[in-house]
Amino acid sequence: MIHSLSGGVIADGTIYTFAKVRVGEVPMWFIAPFAVKAGDRVLVPLGGGTAEGEVERTEDCSPATAPVSLKRAREILALLPKNS
Repeated sequence: MIHSLSGGVIADGTIYTFAKVRVGEVPMWFIAPFAVKAGDRVLVPLGGGTAEGEVERTEDCSPATAPVSLKRAREILALLPKNS
């Protein structure tokens, strides 16, 4: 999907790692500023606060192939410890 029509940038050659995070019953895409993998528990921004979610999968994307516009993308805040 090309986001240039919605204000995205196509010329940027940077590769971003996106993580599909399930918060409750809702999956959402976030930029992963550090390494995460499927099954990891993470803290993400949601509304005016934060929420815990589980990473379902990750994808390395260019700005042109990103699942959401880079201008609207939010970042994962923290990797949470695994439950024992």
